[in-house]
Amino acid sequence: MTQRPYWKVGDLAELTGLTVRTLRFYDQIGLFSPSGQTESGHRLYDASDLSRLQQIVSLKELGLSLEEIKSALEGKQISPAEIVKLQMTRVKEQIQQQQQLLEQLQHVSKRMQGQAPLTVDDFTGLLQAMRVSHEKVVIERQKNWEHRLNALGSFIVRDHEQSNHSKEE
Repeated sequence: MTQRPYWKVGDLAELTGLTVRTLRFYDQIGLFSPSGQTESGHRLYDASDLSRLQQIVSLKELGLSLEEIKSALEGKQISPAEIVKLQMTRVKEQIQQQQQLLEQLQHVSKRMQGQAPLTVDDFTGLLQAMRVSHEKVVIERQKNWEHRLNALGSFIVRDHEQSNHSKEE
C-alpha cells in the first residue's frame, strides 16, 4: 500500500512560493483548508489540496477577489480546465500587449539610430503602448490593495464586534 504524500504548511509555502501566513489566512476564511492534521495539530496538505491551491492562485491572478474565488469554487461554477483556459487567454493578452510595446520601441530605436527625427505619431504610438502596459499593472495593484484594505476592515469590524459582545456578557 502506497502512502499518499503530505506536506506541512511550511513545506507547502516553500513549494508554492506563498507565505505560511497566506496559507493560514486562506484556511481561516475557509477558502483553502488542509486535508489532514498531525496528532500535534499541524496542517497536512495532499495532492488534491495542491490542485485546489493552483485554482485559487490562478483565479486570483485573473483578478477575482477571495470571496469571488470562494464562491466560484464552492459552487463548482468554474472547472479546473476553464481556469487554465482563462489563464492562457490572459497570458496571451499580456504577450500581445508586450509585443506591441516592443514593436513600438524597436520602431523608435531604428528612427533614432538612423538619425531620423521622431514624429508626433512615433511619440504618441510609444506612449499609447506604454500606457496600456502600465494601466494593467496599476489596475492589478489597485485591486490587490483594495482587497487587503477590505480584509483589514472586515477583521477590525469583526474584532470590534467580538470585543463588544464579550463586554456585554
